[in-house]
Amino acid sequence: MASIELTKVIEWMKLKNYTPEIDLDNIKIIQPDINRPALQLAGFFEHFETTRLQIIGFVEYSYMQGMPEDRKRNIYEELLHTECPAFVFCRDLEPDEIFLEIAKRKGVPVLGTKQSTSAFMAEIIRWLNVKLAPCISVHGVLVDVYGEGVLITGESGIGKSEAALELIKRGHRLVTDDVVEIRKVSEESLIGNAPDITKHFIELRGIGIIDVKALFGVSCVRDTANIDLVIKLEDWDKDKEYDRLGLQEEYTEYLGNKVVCHNIPIRPGRNLAIICETAAVNHRQKKMGYNAAQELYNRVQRNLQAKREDD
Repeated sequence: MASIELTKVIEWMKLKNYTPEIDLDNIKIIQPDINRPALQLAGFFEHFETTRLQIIGFVEYSYMQGMPEDRKRNIYEELLHTECPAFVFCRDLEPDEIFLEIAKRKGVPVLGTKQSTSAFMAEIIRWLNVKLAPCISVHGVLVDVYGEGVLITGESGIGKSEAALELIKRGHRLVTDDVVEIRKVSEESLIGNAPDITKHFIELRGIGIIDVKALFGVSCVRDTANIDLVIKLEDWDKDKEYDRLGLQEEYTEYLGNKVVCHNIPIRPGRNLAIICETAAVNHRQKKMGYNAAQELYNRVQRNLQAKREDD
């Protein structure tokens, strides 16, 4: 099961820690959903999702302030469940002494942020959805070409890294070479990134490892990119029929999401970088509503119709 350390959440969201006595090293968040415990503060604890990050906004805080001390203790004893990864108070609201006392005793971290509740919830959900998304690793190269994430795959040694290097020289940006970690962040979106150990490196046979960021500058790399298009490189087979019009899109599937895929045959003299660049631009054009293959087909049909009318 995917998880993320609470310390990373604190660092990323710049959270204040009201309970520094609690050891955070072994506390992990295992799901991207959050919970605002309004009903729990009113005493309804059925279906209480204790493993979620708990968010206290202005409404919950105001209700807590109006509770008598004995009720606070009863509610907080049940609310501050040991499975809760943390409570976060928004808008710079500070927890009361009873809350902090019980939290420290049970080992539940209490954190704070100056952000508004809605803004914090939107950002933490988005971030956790990325970090905790289902993930697989595939062999390939991911490059950002004109804003389109192009995943180049194929057999080892077929020229993926060389194509990526030429694309970088043409002004595009490398995300990762050799190993691509793919995360499913929604039913429509896949995000690719590099493992930390190989980030910004490319392997070129005969030369070795090169550091793209050091050689070409930070403008030639990026950490993540959506996977919008897959290009599969394969050796040219003279007996195989290849699509020459592109009327029908072909797809490949990762983690249940379909991505447009082009099978590109390789033979001496073909410039892979230009082919990949053109495929990315053509894909972007299709997303904007123009399909060159469909336009050619329509022209042919109009021409045939005109000839039949003349006859």
